[in-house]
Amino acid sequence: MRIEPAKREDIPRLALIAELSYRSAFAGILEDEILSTRDAAFFAERFETSWERMLVAFSGESPSGFLLMTEGHIDMLFMDPRSSRRGGGALLLREAERLGATSLECFRDNRHARQFYERHGWRVVHEYERDFAGRSRNFVLYKKPFSAVSQSNDTASPDSFIRSKDNP
Repeated sequence: MRIEPAKREDIPRLALIAELSYRSAFAGILEDEILSTRDAAFFAERFETSWERMLVAFSGESPSGFLLMTEGHIDMLFMDPRSSRRGGGALLLREAERLGATSLECFRDNRHARQFYERHGWRVVHEYERDFAGRSRNFVLYKKPFSAVSQSNDTASPDSFIRSKDNP
């Protein structure tokens, strides 16, 4: 398993991974009508403007997962469900930390993801509700203690890290 910056030509495969992972991870959290709109075309369109902020985990020559980060906030970390539990997610998370990741947001009820982040030293600093896909949803904000961030970032309000209404 290796980590590389994303390339534009990775977008179709990453979009498919996002669709598969999204539907698998959020099946008990989001309604079917919401999950059905988050297909590969939805993610490919989004990734056209964000692929340069993505890291990709490769197993052999094929992408098996990715991470999207904006200004120190991990926006997405998705692994192909067929490739999970092989270390790619941990490698992506470590590389994001090395590059300055300081926060991430997660659905409160996403137990699998929460166990993963906590196993890697991330801690919940804030629980809250916000609108996502037309409904109020419960989220948690994670930070990693003792991360290499400036003092000013460490003292920022947790609410300042909350992202757009459609970014879990």
